Amino acid sequence: MKRIFLLILLLFSIPVLQAQDEKWQGVYIYSFTRYVQWPDEYNQGDFVISILGESPMVQELQNLAEKKKVDGRTIKLVRANSISEIKKCNILFLPDNQSQLLASVLTHTNDWATLVVTHQEGLGKKGSCINFVSKDGKPSFELNMNAITKHQLKVFNELTRHAIML
Repeated sequence: MKRIFLLILLLFSIPVLQAQDEKWQGVYIYSFTRYVQWPDEYNQGDFVISILGESPMVQELQNLAEKKKVDGRTIKLVRANSISEIKKCNILFLPDNQSQLLASVLTHTNDWATLVVTHQEGLGKKGSCINFVSKDGKPSFELNMNAITKHQLKVFNELTRHAIML
């Protein structure tokens, strides 16, 4: 009986844990805007965050976009259904279910000053700028300085102090 109860409890807690992941990831993505510097041509108009494919992160980022601004600029969320639909943006989030497309995404965004953010083990080393990971059971992120430099971005020391540096 105890096993059945524990199994039911575990099954019901998984959606809660996933929702918590999306919440902290959304907060982190917004926080990155304060510690990353984009070239001047990327500092005009709306601050654009693109998401490739379907992700529950869309709703979390939408909630933040309704309440927050980036240096006085409106946050605009754009969802792309395919790599060819991705346009120049400040941040591109690649959800777990699209992670196999990282190499193609990096080719597509090669000349852009876009912060590519992923969430799957190993993608930081494969070229994403920031990759969400779990370290000792706590949320964390990897920072790939080579990718940051390649994408013409600069990061402030405050961000590097909290990151797992690659």
